Amino acid sequence: MRLSVIENENAASPVFLQSRFWADFKAEAGWDYARYDVRVEGRPGSEERFALTVMERGLGAGMRFAYVPHGPSADPGVCARSELLASMAEALRGRASRSCLFIRFDPAWYEAEGVPGESSEGGSGDRVCAAETPSRPAFDKPLRRGSDVQPPDSVVLDIARPDDELLAAMKPKWRYNIRLAEKKGVIASSEGPGSLDEFYALYEATAARDRIAIHPASYYERLFGLRAANASEPRPDIRLWMARYEGRALAGIITVFYGGEATYLYGASGDEHRNLMPAYALQWAAIRAARESGCSSYDFYGIPPVDDPAHAMSGLYRFKTGFGGEIRHYAGGWDYVLRPAAYAAFRAAERARLFWHKTIRKRLGR
Repeated sequence: MRLSVIENENAASPVFLQSRFWADFKAEAGWDYARYDVRVEGRPGSEERFALTVMERGLGAGMRFAYVPHGPSADPGVCARSELLASMAEALRGRASRSCLFIRFDPAWYEAEGVPGESSEGGSGDRVCAAETPSRPAFDKPLRRGSDVQPPDSVVLDIARPDDELLAAMKPKWRYNIRLAEKKGVIASSEGPGSLDEFYALYEATAARDRIAIHPASYYERLFGLRAANASEPRPDIRLWMARYEGRALAGIITVFYGGEATYLYGASGDEHRNLMPAYALQWAAIRAARESGCSSYDFYGIPPVDDPAHAMSGLYRFKTGFGGEIRHYAGGWDYVLRPAAYAAFRAAERARLFWHKTIRKRLGR
């Protein structure tokens, strides 16, 4: 596989996490980044070209790592994926800082639950059956399985359908809850950054209830304050939605519409009037608005890998899958090691930290 990487800060990507907007946003939180045009020569006379954003930040003690979120956007096919990632890593090796321990890829390739033998739409996913340990894309050496940065499992809903078809694809209780919220007078609407203070108060309540870590309020203020800098890419449409009952904020979500894809990024809810089902009203309002804005899919962005009642976030799995949609299992983080000895020490510490936050802390919270 022949591959060339040329730096180009205006390279355009159809993937939100690969966009110039997201790179600029992460830069305000301390990341460095570079953007490239990548050309891949496959079969004689064929060439694949795509944009690639590579981020880098410190790990402490003078160490750094590079990160590629949901890239590359192109899919060379199952048999060539490992070779493509390794080739890109070698091309990027000389462009990373000297203190960079590894390059972590988090590709958007996935396997989708469904009937054996069917193939998923778009060519970037392979269809599998649900299992206790879901199947997901895996890669050959020299790539190594690393820790996940983006959620490795999600539900993506096809929203290019009329309301009655969308509702018919939901579980009956979900349709009932959407109608109940409307009947009881819950109003879900896009309100914009003026309601961020109310949203963040709800988010703090959610974090305390579910034992999750959240960013400071300034993180979300920056998200709404940033302006898109690359005219060749879709303009991100970031919205803050609030569900209110008699004027009182009950729940809120943040979504982004980018090109043909809508993504549910963050959600928060208070402890009052939960029986009015404000979370269902919010999702329904956002789904319909995304379709009206030209999006064809709505990504609920993150669920546990399987429907396990013992999982600390099992309620999240049930809530998001109840709207219908395709359950996707992404590859997760895969590392290309640049400095083996330092990488081994870092990975041992990383595993211990993740075990505490994702397992012990959540169990203590329950």
